[in-house]
Amino acid sequence: MSDQHFYEPRLGHGLAHDPLNAIVAPRPIGWISTLSADGVPNLAPYSFFNVLNYTPPLIGFSSMGWKDSVANAEATGEFVWNLTTRPQAEEMNASCAAVGAEVDEFALAGLEKLPSRLVKPSRVAGSPVHFECKVTQIIRLTTKEGKELDQWLVIGEAVGIHIDHALIEDGVYQTARSRTILRGGGPADYFEIGPEQLFKMYRPAGV
Repeated sequence: MSDQHFYEPRLGHGLAHDPLNAIVAPRPIGWISTLSADGVPNLAPYSFFNVLNYTPPLIGFSSMGWKDSVANAEATGEFVWNLTTRPQAEEMNASCAAVGAEVDEFALAGLEKLPSRLVKPSRVAGSPVHFECKVTQIIRLTTKEGKELDQWLVIGEAVGIHIDHALIEDGVYQTARSRTILRGGGPADYFEIGPEQLFKMYRPAGV
């Protein structure tokens, strides 16, 4: 067995930077747009994000603290996920600034809005894929002892999905073509998906 660094998280990792989100990486980014009860737009990226179910399509993002995205999702029951790609990486990063609830991060990041069809929050213009979502659950996470954390999992059902036609070929969505970016570890690591990372592997036939 190779020499390994072992630690118990409750006692600290003993490294220069917490390795957890560098190990579980790269991770898709939940670029979430919401609308407050008073009609103020909000846009924020979450790297604790993923798709959770096929039918119905459920996606979830987890927030460290009761942030505006969570508060708005609870108040209105709606949010939009916007696919983050390399051309909009800087704007995505700008939208994560710690600003007041009265600030419109679309304007802060220099992004245009697109209207949604089935929900009120706007979509990010220039993003090639959007999921319009209705909130199904907001769950407060706990420790193994049942202690409540200031960590909130928001789950939504995608009731409307927009896909740029340029990303579909022969009826198949081309993942690498979108230039999707993903969050890595450390304070600043991101990755871009490209065709050079592609390999194919089919599931075994049933026995």
